[in-house]
Amino acid sequence: MMRKLGIAIVKKTQKDDTKQGAIAAVGAYGLWGVFPLLFRLLDGVNPVLIVAHRVVWSLLFVGSILKIQGRMGEVSSALRDRRTLVVIFLSALLLAANWLIFIWAVENGRVLDVSLGYFINPLVNVALGMIFLGERQNFLQWVAIFVAIIAMVIQTIGLGSLPIVPLSLAITFGLYGFLRKTVNIGSAPGLFIETLLMLPLALAYLVYVFISVGAGVHADPIKMTYLVLTGPLTAGALIMFAFAAKRLRLTTIGMFQYIAPSMHFITAVWLFSEPINSMRVISFSLIWISLAIYTFDNLKNRPVEVV
Repeated sequence: MMRKLGIAIVKKTQKDDTKQGAIAAVGAYGLWGVFPLLFRLLDGVNPVLIVAHRVVWSLLFVGSILKIQGRMGEVSSALRDRRTLVVIFLSALLLAANWLIFIWAVENGRVLDVSLGYFINPLVNVALGMIFLGERQNFLQWVAIFVAIIAMVIQTIGLGSLPIVPLSLAITFGLYGFLRKTVNIGSAPGLFIETLLMLPLALAYLVYVFISVGAGVHADPIKMTYLVLTGPLTAGALIMFAFAAKRLRLTTIGMFQYIAPSMHFITAVWLFSEPINSMRVISFSLIWISLAIYTFDNLKNRPVEVV
C-alpha cells in the first residue's frame, strides 16, 4: 500500500512539474514572440542605443534576482575560472550581435526575416552538432536538412541575394547556444556575466550619446519606460525558459520553440503588413515541412520514460 502511495505521489509530482514547465515554456517563447511589438514602439531609436539599455537593465534585473536567491557565489566561481570566462566573453559577443541584428531588422520592416531566422535555428543547431561534435544524422534528419537548404536557395532567388538577416540570426543564436552548453553555469548567472562584460561598452556608448546629442530619447518618459522594460522582459523570458528546461524533456521543449517565430510571422504579415510574395511563401512552406520532418524524427526517437 505504501509503495503504491509513493508511486502515486511521484507521478503526481512529475505531472505537476510538467504542467508548470509547459506554462513556463509558453511564457518564455510567448515573450520572445512579442519582442517585435516592443521594439516597434521604439521605432526611430538607434538599435545600438536599445542594445546598450538592454544590457544595463538586464544586468540590474538579473543581478537583483541572483542576490535575492543568494546565487552570487555562482557568479564569483565562474569569474575565477579562466576557461569559463573566455567562453562567456565569446557568447556575450554573439548575444550582442544577435540582439543588434534582431532590433535592426524589426525597425527596418524585416520581421519576416526574423521569423525565418528562428524557424531555421533548430536546423542550424543540427549543422553545428555535425561540424563541431561529429554528430551523425539519420535519413529523416538529412531529408529535413536538404529541404531547408532548398528553402534557402529559393529565398535567395526571390531576394536576389543571400538572406543575410535570417542566416545571421540563426547562426549567432545557434553558436551562442552551443558555447553556453560547453560551460557549467546556469542561465541567469551566465546572462549576468555576459551583460557585465558588455557593460563597459554599453555605458561608454550611453555617455557618447549624452555628450553628442544630449538627453534625446531619454527625455521622453514613454520611450524611456520601454527602454527600461527591455531588461526585465529579456531576463524574465530566460528565467522562465530555464525553469521549463529543468522540468520538460528536451524534445518537449523543442515543440515549444516554434511559438516565437510563428508569432513573428503573424506579426509581420497581419500587423505590420510586410509584403510576402510567392517565392517567400514557397520558402516558408518548405521550412515548415522541414521542421515537421525534424520534429517527427525527434518524437519517434524519444526514449520511453520509465517511472
